Amino acid sequence: MQLIECPYCGPREEVEFHYGGQAHVSYPEDPASLSDEKWAEYLFVRDNTRGPFAERWVHALGCRRWFNAIRDTATYRFHRVYRLDEQKPAMS
Repeated sequence: MQLIECPYCGPREEVEFHYGGQAHVSYPEDPASLSDEKWAEYLFVRDNTRGPFAERWVHALGCRRWFNAIRDTATYRFHRVYRLDEQKPAMS
């Protein structure tokens, strides 16, 4: 069992959390003007990198708050967690 550090509640077991996708994906400024192809790209196309990756997580069985994390996709190790109102840390 892995512990994930919730920035609001502290370390909790991983079963309390749910993955929410890639972090820092900007919502289109004028979504109504997007073609179907561009809208589908916004909804479904994400980076698929190996190594440190910025992700969104929710503490579903705890405080129910969303937060971001830098997690290594090869080792599953969490390098850093941070609130949504905090700046994205450098990924290394």
